[in-house]
Amino acid sequence: MADFRTHLGVAATLGAVVAHGGWQAGLWAFAEGLPVLALITFGGILPDIDADRSKAIRLIFNLLAIPAVVAGALWLQGRLDPGPLMVACGGIYLGVRYLGGALFCRFTVHRGIWHSLLAAALCGLTVTALSHHLFALPDRLAWIYGGALSMGFVIHLLLDEMYSVDLTGARLKRSFGTALKPFDWRQPGNSLAMLAVIVSLSPWLPPWRPLVDLVAQGSAFWR
Repeated sequence: MADFRTHLGVAATLGAVVAHGGWQAGLWAFAEGLPVLALITFGGILPDIDADRSKAIRLIFNLLAIPAVVAGALWLQGRLDPGPLMVACGGIYLGVRYLGGALFCRFTVHRGIWHSLLAAALCGLTVTALSHHLFALPDRLAWIYGGALSMGFVIHLLLDEMYSVDLTGARLKRSFGTALKPFDWRQPGNSLAMLAVIVSLSPWLPPWRPLVDLVAQGSAFWR
């Protein structure tokens, strides 16, 4: 499989191409393209969240702790005084960074459900829902950011599958087919649980029409 630097470098490069191309095509403003670059890059390492004691999982939970603190601060600012609010935000950071990371390592298996298209959809829809509902971004921009994360996620899966092909020996490695899969064939219960979470996100998502229009615009640009 591809290593951490390869995943990060390829995702960042393709993210820059997509962010610049979308800006040139008028799909988003220059400033709006910067989060597109960041989300594609982050998505490019996100599937390795299930890899115990890897560089990726440490970086991922460090990065996840930041928006968790922001979301917690927004939700608690009208409920707590400044002092307790700072303590609560510190607790959120430590909880996500250390407790969340430890629990994730305990209950996940590398190349399991988090290396699947179902997980890519869940992560993208979660970003879309948070962008729309928590940060009150326009519907179109919320879909753009969710799609950017999913795109980076799929880039990671594609790279893993490419590295599963041994061109010098003209053979497929044992890891072939374990990354770019619709869901986790070995643990259907986990896949059903993830699908249930995706369905539960429906009330929090913006209308689908902006996404359809965005896909149509993007398709016309590449033709």
